[in-house]
Amino acid sequence: MRAMLLEAARSPLRSADVPMPAPAPDQVLVRVVACGVCRTDLHIMDGELSRPKLPLVLGHEIVGRVEGTGSAVRSLACGDRVGVPWLAWTCGQCRFCRGGRENLCPSARFTGYDIDGGYAEWMVADARYTLPLASALSDTDAAPLLCAGLIGYRCFRLAGDGERLGLYGFGAAAHVIAQVARYQGRRLFAFTRPGDQAAQRFARACGAEWAGDATERPPEPLDAAILFAPAGELVPTALRAVAPGGVVVCGGIHMSPIPSFSYELLWGERTIRSVANLTRADGDEFLRVAAAANVRTHVARYPFAEANRALDDLRQGRVTGAAVLELG
Repeated sequence: MRAMLLEAARSPLRSADVPMPAPAPDQVLVRVVACGVCRTDLHIMDGELSRPKLPLVLGHEIVGRVEGTGSAVRSLACGDRVGVPWLAWTCGQCRFCRGGRENLCPSARFTGYDIDGGYAEWMVADARYTLPLASALSDTDAAPLLCAGLIGYRCFRLAGDGERLGLYGFGAAAHVIAQVARYQGRRLFAFTRPGDQAAQRFARACGAEWAGDATERPPEPLDAAILFAPAGELVPTALRAVAPGGVVVCGGIHMSPIPSFSYELLWGERTIRSVANLTRADGDEFLRVAAAANVRTHVARYPFAEANRALDDLRQGRVTGAAVLELG
């Protein structure tokens, strides 16, 4: 089968013919139809996430069809449309797994990092961590829900139920969560790269009542802010923007160093917290909410063979919404 391989950090992907995988008893064989291009893929390529299996097939926003099942699989059948997310396997035995926090499992494995992902024609996935997908969205449009949507939704839940929500970095995750927030009656304030008028127009089209540069103060204090941009210098900025009792959620798997800041910014019972990975319960809940909110994604479509161009466009900020590889 065709695959785009990462063979070393800080190198481009290489198109290669590799053996087609076969499912283990608890796995399904998935024919990949579309795979989102995530900023986490860039962090892996750039060596900022330092433990990937190499050579590696990236990709963890996968939409495809089940074409084969292992002998122990009962939950899925051939022909089912499924999504394969970042979380690929957990031990089920540690205190985190037993307590409903499998996202923190120290033995967890991740799609497109510890195991091969969706930048390929076929892949295998643990059936227990594979999500059935309804037919409301096309394959390409559904792909960003599998990470941008899922991780964004976990950030959104942990930000609390305040009315005034700020989103720093208005890309794949933000444009999905903006729709959920507006569905719930929240007020949105969007922050973009300085001078990025296109992103600010996009944010307003997605329901933001105000959009400006990330360095600006919003017109009124926020109840919560989510940082989708992996820029540590925005943490003090967001703390200045939230009211007493406000929450700042860091949504990235990697972030540049956070500069020191005065205790005054944190005082007033403000909170900073990170979000790590996701759970299967997050996936089930988010897909129901996304359907109820009639979430629609804005995607830039790329042929499978142009994965390197898609990654470069994402790196340079040339993607509005989400980038998705199409395998057809």
